[in-house]
Amino acid sequence: MSLNNIEPHSESWKKILRQNFTRLDILTDFLELNEEQKNSLIDKPHFSLNIPLRLAQKIKKGTLDDPIFRQFVPLKEESSIRDDFFSDPVGDAQFCRESKLLHKYEGRVLLVCTSACAMHCRYCFRQNFDYDNQDRTFKSELNIIANDSTIREVILSGGDPLSLSNEILKPLLTKLNDIPHIKRIRFHTRFPIGIPERIDANFLSILENLQKQIWFVIHVNHPQELDLDIFFYLKKLQLIGCILLNQSVLLKNVNDNPDTLKELCEVLVDQGILPYYIHQLDRVKGTSHFEVSEEYGRELLKQISRSLPGYAVPKYVKEIIGESYKTSLF
Repeated sequence: MSLNNIEPHSESWKKILRQNFTRLDILTDFLELNEEQKNSLIDKPHFSLNIPLRLAQKIKKGTLDDPIFRQFVPLKEESSIRDDFFSDPVGDAQFCRESKLLHKYEGRVLLVCTSACAMHCRYCFRQNFDYDNQDRTFKSELNIIANDSTIREVILSGGDPLSLSNEILKPLLTKLNDIPHIKRIRFHTRFPIGIPERIDANFLSILENLQKQIWFVIHVNHPQELDLDIFFYLKKLQLIGCILLNQSVLLKNVNDNPDTLKELCEVLVDQGILPYYIHQLDRVKGTSHFEVSEEYGRELLKQISRSLPGYAVPKYVKEIIGESYKTSLF
């Protein structure tokens, strides 16, 4: 299929976004759950339900054990609160130079562009973050970046930076592009997995006019999340010179087996997307049911390393508050 055959209407992704499931009763009926299964869920969770129709359509009907279901639907297991799980498990609050600007690592900063996201992952480590959504000009943050020549890379995160409209992203990216000491701009996004149409012609045009190297780190945990339409749109980014990586989180009863991880890595590299990180779960409150032991995680990585080329094996890492880098576990 030629990449020129399909060009979505400008920002048609916003109409698709409105099809997201945000009410549990509607979703459970769609997934044909029985009353006993419905009683295993939280109707009004602390972190609201939000799952794109595209992902919901991939969930096996009539079960709670589907790997996509477990990532996005609030189970009563979230009510189990442990003292060693926290509201801010990675210490974001300690590293805020401005309300939207985090500076943890040497040479790079993270711009928390928005609280909005295409989907709400139940294990999201930033679900309690104190987002500042008032100012969309990023004036203060851009001023800090422009006046600190030690910063070479800007990471756009959130929420999800692709939740922002092209009208907001264009001036932000243009201003970053005009800062001489910035060499790389990196997007951390899950948006294309739920609504790949977000990568529209206008957005691609904005990126093509930038002189900086653009990186995209997508977030996929299970091969069931992927399909040919997603790769169709991601290929558009690759064709204009963007580099694509993937990061995953190791999750119990989702991807904590070698066959699933191996399949995910192979599907990605076959599309020119390098597995980058597999994260040990960040211990945010209400997510203990997702945790896999580090010992078992190391064994999983050892197993897939036996049958995959080195470039297809992600780094197994953990975020430790106060460390100036990700801690390698394997």
